[in-house]
Amino acid sequence: MKLHSIAAAIAAASICGFAADTAAKAGALRVFASNGIQEVMKEIQPQAERAIGRPLALEFGLAASLGKRAEAGEAFDAAILTTEGTDALIKSGKIAAATRVEIARVGIGLAVRSGTPKPDIGTPEAMKRTLLKAKSITYGREGASRVYIEKMEERLGITADVKAKTILEEATPRPQERVAAGGAEILMTLISEILPFHELDLAGPLPGDMQHYVSFAAGVAAHTANADAAKALFKFLKTPGLAPVFKAKGMEPR
Repeated sequence: MKLHSIAAAIAAASICGFAADTAAKAGALRVFASNGIQEVMKEIQPQAERAIGRPLALEFGLAASLGKRAEAGEAFDAAILTTEGTDALIKSGKIAAATRVEIARVGIGLAVRSGTPKPDIGTPEAMKRTLLKAKSITYGREGASRVYIEKMEERLGITADVKAKTILEEATPRPQERVAAGGAEILMTLISEILPFHELDLAGPLPGDMQHYVSFAAGVAAHTANADAAKALFKFLKTPGLAPVFKAKGMEPR
């Protein structure tokens, strides 16, 4: 390695170390949170910080990816993941089982580029026609909604028909950006991951019993010195006065 590269690496490490030390001294509560609840957390962050008397260090991502980081030993204080993600961390001993709290749930919706006609998806038959007619469809490769979207396609008997025109993207915001740019006609994902994008129009939720709700649960890390602050955050998230915020973001508080 060249001298200037070594110097740069040392400098970068020093900066990261300084940032981590600063965060620790500030008493920030490190929270892993699924993309599906991101907009709610960003909206209520100032209120939450005042309520618990601590700053929040929020890290958003796929529940699966955040879970892998926790399993690998990365430090965190609290997690708000899909119920499956939270329960997996409880099973592996990374989250204290007694601290588990249900937070919210959200349905799956279909969206198109803003300004284009909204397709009819009001019934299973209408949804089937829309998906068969669409030139291209996109959703997240590892998103929480993928398994339920594909189960719906299977129930409609169109799995083979839509496979060739389905574009699997990485996590939010990649599928949304593709539809917004005209690179795909239809997006299917959690409604809470559609509403923040003004370039998209929500056509509606999946119809009838084709709908599935993805739930989110929170838990305190098994090995954290900030358990009380994490519990205070969860108590704040259950405040009835926050219900309008959850609903405005497409979610139902639990």
